[in-house]
Amino acid sequence: MSKTCEPAGQAALSICEALLLAMNDGGLLSESGILGLLRDAAATHENAVASAGEPEKHQAVADLINGIIVGGNSVRRS
Repeated sequence: MSKTCEPAGQAALSICEALLLAMNDGGLLSESGILGLLRDAAATHENAVASAGEPEKHQAVADLINGIIVGGNSVRRS
């Protein structure tokens, strides 16, 4: 990954996290809805490991998303 892409990816991740938290705070998306969205995103990349190019990149993305789910970064857990 280029040095330019890394900050862009981190910025995108931070923005998405803030949006998920705002949607939850505003009652637009429940905690279970956010977790479902994250699980779907991880599953998309897990499925791409076997069928698409760059399997290591897809697995790394899936692992990152699954880490977010476990860490609870994008959900204010009650």
